[in-house]
Amino acid sequence: MDESKWTVGRIPDQTGRTFIVTGANSGLGLATSRQLALRGAHVVMAVRNETKGRQAVADLTAAQPDASLELRHLDLADLDSVRAFADRVHADGLPVDVLVNNAGVMMPPRALSPQGHEIQFAGNHLGHFALTGLLLDILQRGNDPRVVTVSSGMHRRGRIHFDDLTGARRYSPTAFYCQSKFANVLFGLELDRRLRAAASPVRSLLAHPGYAVTNLQSSGPTGVMKLLLTSVGNRLLAQDVEMGALPQLYAATDPLAEGGQFIGPDGQGEYKGHPTTVRPVASAEDPATAARLWTLSEELTEVRYDLPAAV
Repeated sequence: MDESKWTVGRIPDQTGRTFIVTGANSGLGLATSRQLALRGAHVVMAVRNETKGRQAVADLTAAQPDASLELRHLDLADLDSVRAFADRVHADGLPVDVLVNNAGVMMPPRALSPQGHEIQFAGNHLGHFALTGLLLDILQRGNDPRVVTVSSGMHRRGRIHFDDLTGARRYSPTAFYCQSKFANVLFGLELDRRLRAAASPVRSLLAHPGYAVTNLQSSGPTGVMKLLLTSVGNRLLAQDVEMGALPQLYAATDPLAEGGQFIGPDGQGEYKGHPTTVRPVASAEDPATAARLWTLSEELTEVRYDLPAAV
């Protein structure tokens, strides 16, 4: 093993710190929660399916009897659920040091959220945008506070369909997945710019897992795409979920991680490997597009950040 490669063994002690991990009952979120709990963190596992969430907590606790875990319901595609979650965090006086915006939906048939937004844009972007904004005041008081937003290498194929955000005129599960992951990168980088402008202690980082085997490939896509992802892609290109979680764990915990960084695998094509700094697609670094998406997101979520616009 190359000792220069970052592994879970380099995660510092997290005793006394509180993490919220969205989508924590399976896949990358579960792997992230497991490693954080092993290092002494208190982990709030935010899940849509509470039955699966309780099972995940039971499994983690069986392996780690002293794990500090807390299960809370959160449906990121429903902005009412996002507000209710944030309200409970405030009401309970829960400290939050790190928010890991991990949950996601991948390439389902077209569907709309309760507020009428395309389901991937709603769950992958708008929900996390709203959640971050609603918890930002708590994060500002945190210990080495961070927001880690999990995107995908497929953001490189994305663009924001400003003239057809819901896919009413033309919908492709893949194109709208790429749109949501592209939005994650625009958001994470714009949040970094605004936090810096405000001299905030909160750091905004991005991460992507490369091609990791999770339940996303089987629970969202249908037909030929599902077959390609589960039978071909998983076998030939993918790494396991524990490796896939390394970039977001690095972004969430490593003392050297900096705001504005995008962390992904170091292997060829960023499909697999150990965490390293990667570059997003050039269009995702455009401040004008990011500012336009930010304004639109504030309008759609009715969540407004107490941060100055980046200059």
